[in-house]
Order: sequence, then structure tokens, then C-alpha cells
Amino acid sequence: MLPHRDDTPADLDLGDLVMRVARDLRRSGMAAFEPYDLAPHHVRALRVVAHQGTMRLGELAQHLRVAPRSVTDVVDALESRGLARRSPDPDDRRAQVVELTDDARALVGRIDEARRAGAEAYFARLPAGERETLRRILLRLDADA
Repeated sequence: MLPHRDDTPADLDLGDLVMRVARDLRRSGMAAFEPYDLAPHHVRALRVVAHQGTMRLGELAQHLRVAPRSVTDVVDALESRGLARRSPDPDDRRAQVVELTDDARALVGRIDEARRAGAEAYFARLPAGERETLRRILLRLDADA
């Protein structure tokens, strides 16, 4: 059974609490791209290409953990909005690569900044020392994964 907001803290284990915080952060992060009329999967694709660089469509599908045909639809939508462009892979002309336009890179910068600001506001409820402790703990858990 999934935990609900009305569950008492004693009813929640660490996994439940981490998932609740992650959902809250995801919701506030989604607010960062609402003004741009982008779906969450479009933003994820933009962010992956922005941070990883030009890549084959198959690689993007792997990063997004979706089927290659799904990533084609996402890239089609981004391309139609002038945010991405496809071109033949210089190493294998049978394959295509996707890259972001300058407008898309600027947009990702604005979205990333808004997401960071939202996360900072979320965690500002904690004193600085507790935020730093939480950061160290999460970094350690992430490194061990």
C-alpha cells in the first residue's frame, strides 16, 4: 500500500519519506517548465541532450529509458517547435543524431535555473547545517548505488 499525506510520520519508513520528498520536488520542478507549454518528457529529452551533447536517437532513448519509436515522437515535437534538429550521424550516415538549437539551450538554462530555485526554496525550511548533512548523506548513497 502506498503512503498517503495523512499517514503519521511513525507509519513511514525512510523509503516512503524519500519518495514523498522526491514527488514534491518533481511537482515543483514541473512548475518551472509550465510557462513554456512543454510536456515533462520533452523537458527530460531537452535536458539530456543539453547536458550530454549531440547524440544518436537510440542513445537518447536509452538515457530516457523509452523505446526508440517513442523518442522519435519526442524529437519530432521538439523539432517542430524549433528546439531540436536532426542530421545524419557523421560516423554512420544510416543513423541520425539530434542536437539542440540555440533557443533550446537558452530555454534549458532558464528551466534548470527555475528548478534549482524551486529546490533551494523547498530545502530552505531546513537550517544550513542540516541541508549540508542531507547533501552529504545523499551524495554518499548516490555514489554507492
